[in-house]
Amino acid sequence: MPTFTCRLTEETTPLRHVWEHTVGSGHAELALRADWQEQLRRCHRELGFRYVRFHALLSHPMDTLVCQNNEWLYSFFNADQIFDFLLSIGMKPFVELSFMPEALASGSKTAFHYRANVTPPKDFKQWAALMRKLCRHWIGRYGRAEVRSWFFEVWNEPNLDVFGSGQQKDYFKLYRTTVEAIKSVDSSLRVGGPVTAKSEWISDFVAFLTKHKLPADFISTHQYPTDAFGSPGDDTATQLSKSKRGVMQEKAQDARREAAGRPLYYTEWCTSSNPRDHLHDEPFAAAFAANIVLSVDSVVDGYSWWTFSDIFNENYMPSVPFQGGFGLLTIHNIAKPVYRAFELLHRLGTKRLLVDGLHDTVSAWVVRRDKRSATVLLTNHALPKHSIKTEKVKVHLTHAPKPLKAHVERVDETHANATRVWRQMKKPEYLTHAQLTQLQKASELVKEAQSWKEEAGGVLLEVDLPPHAIAAITIEFAPAQKSSRAAGGRKTKPRQNS
Repeated sequence: MPTFTCRLTEETTPLRHVWEHTVGSGHAELALRADWQEQLRRCHRELGFRYVRFHALLSHPMDTLVCQNNEWLYSFFNADQIFDFLLSIGMKPFVELSFMPEALASGSKTAFHYRANVTPPKDFKQWAALMRKLCRHWIGRYGRAEVRSWFFEVWNEPNLDVFGSGQQKDYFKLYRTTVEAIKSVDSSLRVGGPVTAKSEWISDFVAFLTKHKLPADFISTHQYPTDAFGSPGDDTATQLSKSKRGVMQEKAQDARREAAGRPLYYTEWCTSSNPRDHLHDEPFAAAFAANIVLSVDSVVDGYSWWTFSDIFNENYMPSVPFQGGFGLLTIHNIAKPVYRAFELLHRLGTKRLLVDGLHDTVSAWVVRRDKRSATVLLTNHALPKHSIKTEKVKVHLTHAPKPLKAHVERVDETHANATRVWRQMKKPEYLTHAQLTQLQKASELVKEAQSWKEEAGGVLLEVDLPPHAIAAITIEFAPAQKSSRAAGGRKTKPRQNS
């Protein structure tokens, strides 16, 4: 039986909510859609995301740069429409400087369904001019202080052939040209890289910076738990089964050391790199994600889920309501179980307490906002094809005030799981209004009363936790009684009513 103990009077450590720094999207053109904007507004409001990152800000059809009659024509109108919206809802861009404008491309190699050109610039001086014009324009439009609060990330996953040559020398040349151009406009603008897949190239990138005396205000990279696990041809479940439970934390710790003191941002991660993985829609992803973000919170400075919405078409965008996409929300704005995991995480406080106890599949965290309450977050999770079962979990909260009330919110097969209800509907591809309403209702978190037992100087909580589940138990305590003695130890004289 999994048993955990937490002393509520222990000194706390900060829980920084690094997973709320940034969230990912598909490519820039999607940000002009009204449904995309509605979903991002919801994620900002309910999950606390502050920045959003997407591909292809410079690509067709954004029309950032075209050449007609041997004249370079710049148009930042579409980008401005996106950034205006972000700022209007209290968010900011994590600017990925990609992909190559067709007019400036040195070749015809493209990536994704929307055919983003991934070749180097045929004229690096013209690329530098584009970087300077962009930064000057945004400073003029939004103000220097605002643009200094953004992040400028050079390219996307240059270590993969799909996004270029896959060669360091080519990326390093692009980075040097870009950072020198941006810093010539304002040395306080934040520029970083190498934006690699699989946490690669970081130490080589830092060595390159040192050798050429180049700045990088942050290190960014990507990691998925399926990276480099399994054999060619393995399905996603098999790749995950051959992964390791703590691999994301281990990779982040290695990257932190290699970053040599610079802020570290993971600007892509998810429970797998498969854009059509049914596990993304299941409670599995919720429990897995909660474990990962809480394990890296003290290691990284930002940890960006890829992506917030299934309004996403790197290959194509199906009309099926639950399609195994990366999103926290479906195309119909239905919250997946993993969305509810991020909602529970967002509502956690910022004061983390030490918890004693170990178990193969169950993990426990205790977090406080203040002395009036505490939340116990429990997960029961294992990788595919690994043993897992329902567990009866005990949590002892010692040195606890007298409890007033407690409630539990769950994410599991039968709680906050609209995917299960959709299957029961026989998986309709197109939803009626009534079906959509039913699925929205099935996706909601529900507060249920939670019992407890008072122990000598503490509280015992017991809960059954099924496989791939989250349970967040919030317990509220009676306020501490005020002392009847004033300063100096003397009793105060009661005030007489006239």
